[in-house]
Amino acid sequence: MFILTLVLLAILFIIFKLVLIVEMREVCVVERLGKFRAVMQPGLHFLIPFFDKVAYRHETREQVLDIPAQSCISKDNIQIDVDGLVYIKVMDGAKASYGIEDYKRASVNLAQTTMRSEIGKLNLGQTFSERDALNEIIVREIDKASDPWGIKVLRYEVRNITPSANVIHTLEKQMEAERRKRAEITLANAERDSIINLSEGERQEAINLSEGDKQKQINEAEGQAKEIEIIADATAKGMSMIADAANQPCGEDAIKMRLMQEFIEQTGKVLDKADVSILPGDIAKLEGFFEGMDKVTATAKGGK
Repeated sequence: MFILTLVLLAILFIIFKLVLIVEMREVCVVERLGKFRAVMQPGLHFLIPFFDKVAYRHETREQVLDIPAQSCISKDNIQIDVDGLVYIKVMDGAKASYGIEDYKRASVNLAQTTMRSEIGKLNLGQTFSERDALNEIIVREIDKASDPWGIKVLRYEVRNITPSANVIHTLEKQMEAERRKRAEITLANAERDSIINLSEGERQEAINLSEGDKQKQINEAEGQAKEIEIIADATAKGMSMIADAANQPCGEDAIKMRLMQEFIEQTGKVLDKADVSILPGDIAKLEGFFEGMDKVTATAKGGK
């Protein structure tokens, strides 16, 4: 019974060494007597016991490697701590086994040195604003160097960029000064715009007043012209009527009488208002004298 058990165990051991099952997520590197034989893809494979052995197993899925924070010096001599993530994938199991001792550790170290080198080419502000370009450069450089290792660098992401405490304090002061500067500029622009608006308003007011005064003078001139035209028309009509009346019988005497009457009336008004008498005041009584003369003349004509 004991011997049967030993035989069964020996058979199971041989079967275990004979059969190799490779899972879907990995590849296996098989060596025969210490020499590379083949890279076994996912599936069932048979080995020669005691001659073949699985030397390496590699994950074929995308792997994420954490890049520890490291101190870098930017182009403007500012010390910052930068960490990130690198995503890699094994493309060739043989190269990943024999091209490098530990491709994960090598990828992390290469990412650190490449990142330090690229950070040194940028100013502090550029490290924040140009993260995408920085990631692309690091991926390109790492992928170029890691090609002999049989791995593919898919992408790199800068996770944190942390300046030192002194730099942060200086940046806070700088931002505060910048905010004050923008506030002062805004107030100055507002005051300038206010002055411009006020002067523009005064200018427009002066223009409106001058335009109104101009229109007023035009209207007054037009009114005076119209008045003169009306008076002239009335005067012309009156003169025409006087001329017609003068052509009538006794018209000339009537006109003379009317002129004399108007002269006497106006003379009386002047004498009433004037402080200095140039002519005797009794001349205003000439009106009654002429009225009497008219009556006498009319009576004389009636007697005839």
